[in-house]
Amino acid sequence: MPVEQLLSLAATYLTEDDLVQLRRAYEFADEAHKGQFRKSGEPYILHPIAVAEILADLRMDVPTLIAALLHDVVEDTGVTLEEIEERFGSAVRHLVDGVTKLKKRMKFKSNEEHQAENHRKMFVAMAQDVRVILIKLADRLHNMRTLKYMPEHKQRQKSTETLEIFAPLAHRLGISKIKWELEDISLRYLKPQQYYRIVHLMKKKRAEREKYLDEIIDTLKSRLEEMDVKVMDISGRPKHIYSIYKKMVTQNKEFNEIYDLMAVRVIVDTVRDCYAVLGIIHTVWKPMPGRFKDYIAMPKTNMYQSLHTTVIGPKGEPIEVQIRTLEMHRTAEYGIAAHWAYKEGSAVEKSKFDEKLKWFREMMELQQEASDAKEFVENLKMDWFSDSVFVFTPKGDVIELPMGSVPLDFAYRIHTDIGNMCIGAKVNGKIVPLDYPLKTGDIVEILTSKHSYGPSQDWLSLVKSSHARSKIRNWFKKQRREESVAKGREMVEALLKKHDFTVSDVLTSDRIEDVTKKFNFNEEEDLFAAVGYGGISTAQVVHRLTDGLKEEQQPVVLPEVKALPIRKHKLDQGVRVKGVDNLLIRLSRCCNPVPGDEIAGYVTHGRGVTVHRIDCPNLSTVPDERRIDVEWDSHATKHYYQVDIEVSGFDRQGLLNEVLQALTDSKTELAAISARGDRRGIASIHVRISIQNINHLKSVVERVKRVRDIYSVRRIIQ
Repeated sequence: MPVEQLLSLAATYLTEDDLVQLRRAYEFADEAHKGQFRKSGEPYILHPIAVAEILADLRMDVPTLIAALLHDVVEDTGVTLEEIEERFGSAVRHLVDGVTKLKKRMKFKSNEEHQAENHRKMFVAMAQDVRVILIKLADRLHNMRTLKYMPEHKQRQKSTETLEIFAPLAHRLGISKIKWELEDISLRYLKPQQYYRIVHLMKKKRAEREKYLDEIIDTLKSRLEEMDVKVMDISGRPKHIYSIYKKMVTQNKEFNEIYDLMAVRVIVDTVRDCYAVLGIIHTVWKPMPGRFKDYIAMPKTNMYQSLHTTVIGPKGEPIEVQIRTLEMHRTAEYGIAAHWAYKEGSAVEKSKFDEKLKWFREMMELQQEASDAKEFVENLKMDWFSDSVFVFTPKGDVIELPMGSVPLDFAYRIHTDIGNMCIGAKVNGKIVPLDYPLKTGDIVEILTSKHSYGPSQDWLSLVKSSHARSKIRNWFKKQRREESVAKGREMVEALLKKHDFTVSDVLTSDRIEDVTKKFNFNEEEDLFAAVGYGGISTAQVVHRLTDGLKEEQQPVVLPEVKALPIRKHKLDQGVRVKGVDNLLIRLSRCCNPVPGDEIAGYVTHGRGVTVHRIDCPNLSTVPDERRIDVEWDSHATKHYYQVDIEVSGFDRQGLLNEVLQALTDSKTELAAISARGDRRGIASIHVRISIQNINHLKSVVERVKRVRDIYSVRRIIQ
């Protein structure tokens, strides 16, 4: 009977009652799938049995094994979820339901957006019950093992998806047993020539390597016996084909240049023994500098613990040694599955289990903040399925970040408010720029200020994690909305007062709701925000609000475009009024607009048109009827425009001189400069410079940012 091997494996850790339930589930699934066959021509029931065997090897609980046997019956047969619950309980029903929903949608589609939606739903299900994804991983592993029966284009599609999603997911869950096999099979179908070349080369030198490895193991065993250290097992571990391929690609090496094709694994009884073995190994063979990693003191986020060291072996070749306890070894092989029993244990054990799944919760934050499924999946690949760096907080906590992350990524991973108030950072006790690339082992301290203006637009290009980028975007969205709502309401109230309306009489909830609907907004805040950022004019809204309010008082009429009585001469500032010539133009001193900035103008009494940057706070106080459209004149003679920038950095001797030299090197004229330092050792240098346009300004800023110990350069409004 096909199920006997599964029952025999399950009997090593389950009770007799559990095995009876398992057999009953098999009989039910066998009957449901009767007459169905896979692409290989084998009876379909062999697939769910194989999936259950993979999970039994991970020592998963009975509901998981039963759900594995039944994971396709709802989708492929006439069995209902209600029938499953009646026969096998609600826990099995929920697991089968989760996998069934995924199975319906997880097939590769030509529509990329639909595929992304499928992946998002899978991760949502995983966050609700990790056993759902364990069943899915086992299902994918058996499908990959039988991929040879699929068409070539399906083989490549499935292999690509496996390398991008499922293998990294197995790594995140710490299940190396599944991860390595998924990667090796995927490589076989995606890069068959490279795969079989590596296999051939490994076979060619296998006898030589095994003889060398036996020599090392014998030497190690005898030394450990001499030191009376209890060792449970010493064995060789061959490198997996995909890891060799990846090393050849990333390090641009040939196969014969890779020496650590095998590693020695030592399994001992206690943590104390791990460090004792490490000391003995380092007395027998010389350790290679920089190749020791203590994952016992600092476990990986997927719960992996072990000591890693690389030593120069007896023939002068490097050999990697891994040292761990039996419990650590089980966790390394089975990951989260090895800890599944904790969830049913005490409150302390549940708390530890939940802590191990902390990244699940952060992943779900991405799900809530992503605008669509495609963005969510891309965020996931970037933040969780890419190479990582591990850095420390000043208190010694370990933070994992995507490779290439900068202090801002670290700040936002600690807390959103820390990121928003960040004004600088220290790495290993020294102030560094905010775009400093973090390295594993760095100790990072974030400098904050309650008076910070919040994130800069430049930060979006600095950060490497989608988590930080999402938080920065949300800040801008929220800040702009709040400012726009307040500004819009003030503008409406000001225009009402100007036309002698009583604000409280006009801005009633019913009247605002009516006007909100007429402009097709959902809430009144949306209406006022649109007024604030210029989506609709103040006069339009006031016209609607006052329409029919008083018979004796006419509603506000939209102003007609007419010529304004301005003196007919102009001062060429490189700006022109759209459709009108010979107007006096002056650039405001508060925001100092330069070519390339978005600008707006307004008519002053007897002083022509004053031009501001569109984001200048002073522009918000100007009534709509005085505003006028202006634009930069591309045909005007070249001008120089004054701009104020603030440079912040570590207050050290010579900093000011180096900033001045950077300005000189960028061929920029200096109009004014002032500098001050604070108690925290931070210098603030205020500079007024003359530049030609926004691109000129950007080049100056980039040159100043290259000065050592400078961590921010920003343009300011007086």
